[in-house]
Amino acid sequence: MSFSDLFGSGEHLRNLSHFAAIVNLAASDGEINQEEETMLKRFARKLDIAPNEYEKVIENPTSFPINGYNSVEKRLERLHDLFKIIYADHEMDEEETILIKKYAIGLGFSSEDSEGIIKRSIQIFSGQLDFDDYRYLLNKK
Repeated sequence: MSFSDLFGSGEHLRNLSHFAAIVNLAASDGEINQEEETMLKRFARKLDIAPNEYEKVIENPTSFPINGYNSVEKRLERLHDLFKIIYADHEMDEEETILIKKYAIGLGFSSEDSEGIIKRSIQIFSGQLDFDDYRYLLNKK
């Protein structure tokens, strides 16, 4: 058995950590509902999370550390994933807001940058786009 077989690849460990953060957010409002569970299973497949890993994460999502990224694009992709799970039940509560802020900072965004990105993401995901943004998104190829 090789060293990498024992500990997994760095990317897989980051994916596992990201998945744990998603589970943590899904469970933050008490229970994981059917829509959230469906989305969690989809993210598990997307992130190449094995069934036994899925169960470990579901049992204790807080036992996995957050891993930062050098790439802003990758950080935004991770935040986008989290907003999709948050808005699976069409609302964002206070606990989810606190967790997403902590996660954004853990990913490597500054406190100030994370506030702006989260505020804008909430507007986008909750449908609070102004006309200029709406037009921009429609015309974007």
